[in-house]
Amino acid sequence: MSRIGKKPVELPSGVSASVSGQTIEVKGPKGTRSFTATDDVTLTVDDGKVKVDPRGTSKRARQQWGMSRTQVANLVTGVTQGFKKELEINGVGYRAQVQGKTLKLALGYSHDVDFAIPEGVDIKAPKPTEIVIEGIDQQVVGQVAANIRAWRAPEPYKGKGIKYKDEFIFRKEGKKK
Repeated sequence: MSRIGKKPVELPSGVSASVSGQTIEVKGPKGTRSFTATDDVTLTVDDGKVKVDPRGTSKRARQQWGMSRTQVANLVTGVTQGFKKELEINGVGYRAQVQGKTLKLALGYSHDVDFAIPEGVDIKAPKPTEIVIEGIDQQVVGQVAANIRAWRAPEPYKGKGIKYKDEFIFRKEGKKK
């Protein structure tokens, strides 16, 4: 039995959900998102709650049960609050700035890195050493943050590079004489 799957997803005020077949569409103040569940689960909406039930006792149905419920909960969170990732830049001369639909990164290369901001994602640079990524799709926000971080991942000796705000970099000691 899935402990997560048993719990129905509450729809806050201002959020509506509609099910057609295996697809659920959630509308809220920040936008509209949809998710298509597998045939192993049943989606139902009644009195402000979305309920996910398995269509059998097979292992796959039980796996999809909890996963589908979590996906629906993420849709509701996305259209109400949105998702946010924060990155920090450490290093002398490393900085970021947003120019229109492009994020310009100076990361110690011979050239600046121009990162095109994808549709549905909002990127801000409140300080030259901070990047804030926001959007209604958790997967897209996380992937954009990972793509930006991949340009200069933090190294363990001096800690230079782009890291998540809550990430801890294990520091190593340098060579000894």
